[in-house]
Amino acid sequence: MSDLYMQRKRFVLILLLFYFTFSNPTVAQPTLVFQPVISSGLSAPIDFVNAGDGTNRIFIVQQGGIIRIYNSSFGFIGTFLTVTGIVSGGEQGLLTMAFHPDYENPNPAIGGFFYVYYTNSAGDLELARYHVSADPNVADPASKVVILTIPHPTNENHNGGKLNFGTDGYLYFATGDGGSGGDPPNNAQRGDVLLGKMLRINVTNSAIAPFYTIPPGNPYAGPGDPLDEIWAFGLRNPFRWSFDRLNQNMWIGDVGQAAREEINYRAAGTTGGINYGWRCYEGNLPYNTTGCGPIGNYVFPVYDYPNPMPGSAAVTGGVVYRGSNFPALQGYYLAADVYSANVYLINAASFTTTVQSGLPGLIVCFGESENGEVYAVSLGGTVYNVTTAIIVSARLIRFTVSSRNGIATLSWRTAIEQNLKQFEIEYSADGISFYQAGIVQAMNDPNGATYKFEHTAFNIRQVFYRLRMVDFDNNFEYSTIVNVSFDTGKGTFVYPSVITTGIINIFINEPWQKAEVVNMNGAVIRSQKLNGQRGSIGIPVNSAAGGIYLVCLKNNERIMTQKIVIR
Repeated sequence: MSDLYMQRKRFVLILLLFYFTFSNPTVAQPTLVFQPVISSGLSAPIDFVNAGDGTNRIFIVQQGGIIRIYNSSFGFIGTFLTVTGIVSGGEQGLLTMAFHPDYENPNPAIGGFFYVYYTNSAGDLELARYHVSADPNVADPASKVVILTIPHPTNENHNGGKLNFGTDGYLYFATGDGGSGGDPPNNAQRGDVLLGKMLRINVTNSAIAPFYTIPPGNPYAGPGDPLDEIWAFGLRNPFRWSFDRLNQNMWIGDVGQAAREEINYRAAGTTGGINYGWRCYEGNLPYNTTGCGPIGNYVFPVYDYPNPMPGSAAVTGGVVYRGSNFPALQGYYLAADVYSANVYLINAASFTTTVQSGLPGLIVCFGESENGEVYAVSLGGTVYNVTTAIIVSARLIRFTVSSRNGIATLSWRTAIEQNLKQFEIEYSADGISFYQAGIVQAMNDPNGATYKFEHTAFNIRQVFYRLRMVDFDNNFEYSTIVNVSFDTGKGTFVYPSVITTGIINIFINEPWQKAEVVNMNGAVIRSQKLNGQRGSIGIPVNSAAGGIYLVCLKNNERIMTQKIVIR
């Protein structure tokens, strides 16, 4: 018995050695830097798409219905299309667009078609087709044809929201489960509804209905349920998903209920006829297994992470980097969390995952240019080029913050400085959206130096700080984030009081039902349901004229107002 025990022990040790030798390489993961390429002119941007037609133009989809075009240098060209007949706000609105693989064909009967996906005025999910006009930078609004309408009764949330054509020429799109919490009708597991699914259809150029057919090979095509359009089951709110442009592997970011956020992966050729598990499972955890099959019936995520508290996490599925400008990123899948500003970097070959924090927040989309470079879109109105860090010639060995009498004192020490221009001190009330508090010029001492900076933060319970270290070539890198608490005596507050970023941040520790932005004439210019949600809420106000406004928080018992200035 002892010999058998020793043999097993040696075998386990060998396996562990193999694991740590080959599964955990010591090669450093790339450090990401988000560099703004569009920082003005956008209102609630939500998708980043290229036409694949050789023009290298970029199309930015905005939630309110307007699609804007930019050239390859991100110079604004004009408005491509305004989609009408939609309802916008919260999770509703114009959510995505996709160009047909034959878009560049000069024959107008074949080329020039593209597709949009939105919530219509009844709150249902709608897929529509358009055609470009004689001007390649302007779509023909009269060409609109509604391809498919999917009933989405009762609830406004969980609409899905991404269209992608596969290399097979078919259109894939993922729908949410119909909203509410916990999928009460069990839509994601039902075969008689198109909610909570990945769908696949063959769109046609026909001028008369039907405007699509069912592709051969769809796993449930045939008489009866499940419905013919269904490609895969068991999704909750797959707001963003993608194909790896190299091999057509499918990656899906599926927003969780309250415990886990998940990223699903399936190799090309194995994506159809499977079940991702919701509502039986949330991530890798059981959620509601009533009526569910054996655990082997379901495909589980390659990565999931905890939701610290309901409403404080929402995964944004991303893309695999296949560009050439940043070799260190090659073969990595990038996803993000809307609220924490974490970015998840998954090696697409080994599935090893690293998490990078301190990047911009409210990321709702990762998109690719025609040459495979990756960009991130923030709902706050900024589009970023995702790059890898260029290391600044400085080494930070200490960075701390303390508070007294409402004043935060930041102290930091470097061990070495070379070609270092300045430290830009940035602060945030939520650790997501950062603003500049001041600049300290670097001493550029090769032996390092000590610095101090004081900052007064008004009406903020907790303040987060980071240093942006910039060299004379304008390369930069960020420090870690530190934070300090103040006793403001307030449970809810709006920040900042002067809005220059196009988004109002509300930090809520109390149950409110609705937030309204009201001008000085008493007109409501923006309304958003809160439904008792706590934490950080962002309200886009890019379209608002400059001036003084009131932010009103309402519930059945009282109203709280705070004055803001929009510049």
